[in-house]
Amino acid sequence: MSTHEARLAALRDVLKRQGLGGFVVPICDEHMSEYIGSYAQRLEWLTGFGGSAGTAVVLADKAAIFVDGRYTIQVRDQVDGRLFEYVGTAQQSVADWLGENAPEGTTIGYDAWLHTRDWVKQASASLARRGAALKALDSNPIDAVWHDQPARPDAVMKSHPIAYAGRESADKRADIARWLEDQQLDAAVITALDSVAWVFNVRGGDVTHTPVTLSYGVVHQDGSADLYVAPEKVTDELRSHLGNQVALHGYDSFSEGLDALAGKAVAVDPERAVAAIFSRLEAAGARIVARRDPSVLPRAMKNATEIAGHHAAQARDVAAVSRFLHWLSIAGPAGGETELSAAAKLLEFREATGKLVDTSFDTISGASSNGAICHYRVSEETNLPIVMDSLYLVDSGGQYLDGTTDITRTIAIGTPTAEMKRRFTQVLKGHIALATIRFPKGTTGGQLDVLARQFLWADGVDYAHGTGHGVGSFLAVHEGPQRIAAFGGQGEPLRPGMICSNEPGYYKAGEFGIRIENLVLVTPMEIAGAEHEVLGFETLTFAPIDRNCIDTTLLSRAETDWLDAYHARVREIVAPQLEGEALAWLEAACAPIG
Repeated sequence: MSTHEARLAALRDVLKRQGLGGFVVPICDEHMSEYIGSYAQRLEWLTGFGGSAGTAVVLADKAAIFVDGRYTIQVRDQVDGRLFEYVGTAQQSVADWLGENAPEGTTIGYDAWLHTRDWVKQASASLARRGAALKALDSNPIDAVWHDQPARPDAVMKSHPIAYAGRESADKRADIARWLEDQQLDAAVITALDSVAWVFNVRGGDVTHTPVTLSYGVVHQDGSADLYVAPEKVTDELRSHLGNQVALHGYDSFSEGLDALAGKAVAVDPERAVAAIFSRLEAAGARIVARRDPSVLPRAMKNATEIAGHHAAQARDVAAVSRFLHWLSIAGPAGGETELSAAAKLLEFREATGKLVDTSFDTISGASSNGAICHYRVSEETNLPIVMDSLYLVDSGGQYLDGTTDITRTIAIGTPTAEMKRRFTQVLKGHIALATIRFPKGTTGGQLDVLARQFLWADGVDYAHGTGHGVGSFLAVHEGPQRIAAFGGQGEPLRPGMICSNEPGYYKAGEFGIRIENLVLVTPMEIAGAEHEVLGFETLTFAPIDRNCIDTTLLSRAETDWLDAYHARVREIVAPQLEGEALAWLEAACAPIG
């Protein structure tokens, strides 16, 4: 019996003893985080799936794992198809699958600290049509069989200086207090870890790659606040930073803190707060008002200090990336390098800046066919050599006190095929189209997404991920509410100060992957004679784009001019930070192509 087969059997045994017909296992923590601590990686422990989004349903006689288009290839590589049916979320939701597959009259368990209230309503309604029911459990049954489950992390919570934050926490809380007054509400429950970090100007180390601390916040109409965090994470420096307007409580006392809101009108974000929070407040007699977390939008709209910090972080980061690309131009054709060795070398260059706090996510280091796995995570088992006449895709980023970076480059090792060059150039054309667009105030990312896909669509091909996501300021590398995508967040208008990625791609399963990613800043544009406010994107990321992958016959004059101007800016930013052979390589890599 395999490891995951044994774990699945152990879980089913617990469910049977509890009189349950099944259980739902999402990738999630108590804060609805995208990236979670090792203690909460229940889905990976059960199934082997290492992506950042997915859910499994375990019934007595069958099980299924649900992933979106980013993980279609990865889930088949990591999860045993004999144990779990593969289901694409675009084709069928978890709730609908339960409604079709749960035995009539059965009870399906779920952990109310790992699901939204809306999901519970949908799943309950779907099960009810079969005479089945959904039941919130007092404890997670996986925890009962995961005998070496890691403990919750114990990293200390630290203050985030005003030199990086740009605004005092008291000012942010005052804004929330005014919002509460306008909404005739008494308090707002802040549950997302990056929201808590932003509101209180704190950072931590509880989640790999994301500098946050397991914590909850409640902000009141008078600007005072309650912060729930484990006592061992609190220092005298932190107490001084927070001041006497912030009352500190233990993390495990948060539920009792919700009871104290009895009789109050309380704002709770239905997308970011778990079902258990709603249930506890309802039981306490609070009046719950569903509102988006009031810190989400101001957090996304970076202030002048955060923008300046991001520029500084980017300049430092792209120099490290350029050093890596120079190294790869020699080491790749020489042979002997692998996905793991290349990722380690890139980390060396970032660490050499002396300012790297962490990477902003697990580096996606994909050679040849592994590059076609959108969110690939290299391991000893999957590690491929970097070989001649192939494409190598590297998507990586850094966490610095002054900013968070995210960049993808696709590099030809040797000579790319005509197909590789055509697809690369189509991706580049889409990237340029998005980088140069001007759009009226009120435009959403969903309205712009097609710009990046149009050249691929012309050939009847596409990519199964969004074109752009928001990025935090020394926070989460994936940040809402804005997105450039045809799904999820597409209705959010783009506003000045928002940072997004621009990352169209193409993936040929079993052969190669292509992605070109820079970060961009939404900024006002001056256009003579304009009859309304106009916005556009300022490119923030400047590192060479591999000219060996480009079919110049497919580029228009305007596109060629953009590429030459882009590479001229790369030289301005990066050249002063390089010397010797690396500098000579950069000059050649950035020479005009037109």
